[in-house]
Amino acid sequence: MNDQVRIVEVGPRDGLQNEKTPVSIEARVAFIEALLGAGLHTVEVGAFVSPKAIPQMVGSDEVLRRVSRYPGGEFHVLVPNERGYEAARAAGAKVIAVFGSASEGFSRANINCSVAESVERFKPVVARARADGVKVRGYISCVLGCPYDGEIKPQAVIDVAKVLWDLGCYEVSLGDTIGVGTPRRARELLRAVAGHVPIAHLAMHFHDTYGQALANLYAGMEEGARVIDSAAGGLGGCPYAPGATGNVATEDVVYMLEGMGIATGVDMTKLVQATNEISKLIGRSPVSRVAAALNAKRSANKR
Repeated sequence: MNDQVRIVEVGPRDGLQNEKTPVSIEARVAFIEALLGAGLHTVEVGAFVSPKAIPQMVGSDEVLRRVSRYPGGEFHVLVPNERGYEAARAAGAKVIAVFGSASEGFSRANINCSVAESVERFKPVVARARADGVKVRGYISCVLGCPYDGEIKPQAVIDVAKVLWDLGCYEVSLGDTIGVGTPRRARELLRAVAGHVPIAHLAMHFHDTYGQALANLYAGMEEGARVIDSAAGGLGGCPYAPGATGNVATEDVVYMLEGMGIATGVDMTKLVQATNEISKLIGRSPVSRVAAALNAKRSANKR
């Protein structure tokens, strides 16, 4: 497994939108700039959603405009509907993400509609994006478990993944939203979905609620998956999934990959600095075990 792995940094969107403390536009831009400086080139920077529903993402248009001037970066934004798409395009979006759920219960709690209805919502968004030459990434939530429906069968994930792929999404990200997966289940899910969407176009988006995220990622890599979604400092959670912790921490992913001989191009020192700055703003310590260890080591060396 010494070939390349692509990391999609989701901290500025999926991470911060699930943190209780809102972060200013200026601070979000600085955070993204720091992540780019650390060597993370694919970054999810905002969401064009209702400010009443997700106030943490207010000003995503300004964030996107300001970071888009950096060459070599690929900036993703979440778009729930055509209105959001129009706003994203006006801000210069070149890559958007649409989302659905493998769980009926989660879909209704999260976006107040059935899975089938959510598909009808994002179909025209994907069609317009493709016509405009905008790349589309698809997210599926609750692929390994749901706080309302319990265990999710692989077929439910396959059904949504096939729709996203057939509509023209270049990549489908499989989200263990509440972090209940284990390596065997993660492996079985990826194997099942890869029968319908090529494994090279599947991403792993695992939360670390039960401490299984890295093990699940490793199992997925053994199946051939090479795209990992992660958030600096383990930012995030899920407001509809009580007890769910944040995304797997980018620092922890990078440490594992580098230890396996897989070069990530990420400067760990700069990444931890970015994590420390954003952690101060939201008022809590990084969830990342690697960041905590390096911070403790640095403090000890100063004594």
